[in-house]
Amino acid sequence: MGAMEAAANLPVDSVRPDADALVITLFRAEGARLVQLARCFVDDRTAAEDLVQEAFLRLARNHHRINDQGRAAAYLRSIVINLARDHNRRGLVSLRHRLPAEPDDRSAEDHAAEDESRREVISALRGLPRRQRDCVVLRYYLELSIGDIAGTLGLSPNSVKTHLQRGLRSLKADLEVHARRSSTGSSSPMMES
Repeated sequence: MGAMEAAANLPVDSVRPDADALVITLFRAEGARLVQLARCFVDDRTAAEDLVQEAFLRLARNHHRINDQGRAAAYLRSIVINLARDHNRRGLVSLRHRLPAEPDDRSAEDHAAEDESRREVISALRGLPRRQRDCVVLRYYLELSIGDIAGTLGLSPNSVKTHLQRGLRSLKADLEVHARRSSTGSSSPMMES
């Protein structure tokens, strides 16, 4: 049993009394989603779990400053994002773990085309400014609301909407350029002009 599973099975009263049941409740409710979030930035599942554990340790140390579960969840998400950035300095997004595990009947060519498309999307995400990338990942990968993203990143809801709009516009433009380049067989952006 891994550390994440062991911690999830702790009875609430086995934690320091002053740490509050909030930490355990949040771990049980949000732990798996936080690991998914960390995996958006870190390829290694073990590293992602370690980042989430560190986030919960920080919450336990600072629980006295947070009195509601919604704010604590946003606090945890922001810690996980920051820890993931520290772990992987460039903050690159990896979506490989989203591949379906079940076999399918598609050809090798179909798989290769899908892999190429995935690489294009990841490359385009990597090219986004940090805030745009964070907003896009939180909205479309974790399916968080605008309000939850705002709380997580410490932004106003209007700022989140702006970052999402700009990020999606940039992604669309980058992917269209890549699609044109691929359809013409050109590998050089200079040939686009």
